[in-house]
Order: sequence, then structure tokens, then C-alpha cells
Amino acid sequence: MARKMLWPVLVIGILLIVMPFAFSMPSRTAAGDRMMSDFHPLMQPASVQKTANYYNTVFKPLGIVATQFTKAASDPQMQTQLKPLMPMLQPVLPVFAQVNPGLDWYKPLVSTMQANVADYKSVNELPSFKLFTWFFVIPGILLILISGFGLWEEREHVHVRRAHPTPA
Repeated sequence: MARKMLWPVLVIGILLIVMPFAFSMPSRTAAGDRMMSDFHPLMQPASVQKTANYYNTVFKPLGIVATQFTKAASDPQMQTQLKPLMPMLQPVLPVFAQVNPGLDWYKPLVSTMQANVADYKSVNELPSFKLFTWFFVIPGILLILISGFGLWEEREHVHVRRAHPTPA
């Protein structure tokens, strides 16, 4: 009976070793480690605050200026007054047209960065992602050794009794 219980343990041990490699865990955890390292300077509280300050104190006001300038440049009365400056301003108009959509696009990024400073710090304090594979492989090896030892030991102790006829 005990021998039947050891076979599933052996299978689970094998799966714990094989599955991380089947899911490419070593390369994916290395990528996660690189990503955390790359984001480290950007996700520091002072850096996130600086990013938010640029967004709020530089780029948002630039959006207001861009809107006003674009409206003025499309106003026929203003076009007459701006005519001498138009050769210089013409290349800027398409850029100004993209400022407000750009602000809308980057607002969630800035908000997300601000909301995740503590979470980033917490995740960054975990052990290296490269060790994650071993959290499966080492228990798998131990389960294989335990079940293998039990299966081998029980095999050694199995005695087959043969009936020996007794002389009459």
C-alpha cells in the first residue's frame, strides 16, 4: 500500500522539476529581474515626483498654450497678423496639435507611477527573480529522492515465499 502512495509523490517531484523549464521560467524570471533593475531609478519616490511635477507644471500649461496658439493660427484675422511669423511657426503647428492628445496619453502613466511607488519598493525587496525556478526544482528533487528511496527500499525488502513440498 505504501508503495502505491510513493508513485504520485515521484510524479509530482518530476513535474516540479520539468514544468518551470517547460514554461521557460529561467529566461522569463531573468527578464523580470532586468525589468525591475531597469525601472529602479525611475520608480524612486523623488524621480516619480519629478516626473509628475514636469507633467503638471510644464506639459499641462504647454497644452493650454498649444490650444490657444492653434486656435489663433486658424483664425483668419490672426493669420494676417501672424503672416510674417508663419514660415517659422508652420513646422510647430502639427506638434502643437499633438500636445493635448499626448497629455491625455501620458496622464495614466504618471498616475500609475505615483500610485505604485510603494508596490514597486515592496516587489523590488523580494529575492532575485532568478531564484524563482529553484523554488520549484529543489522541492521536486527532494520529492524524487524521498519517493525514490522509499520505492527502492520497499523493493529490497519484498520477499517471495515459495512453497516447499515436505517429504511424506
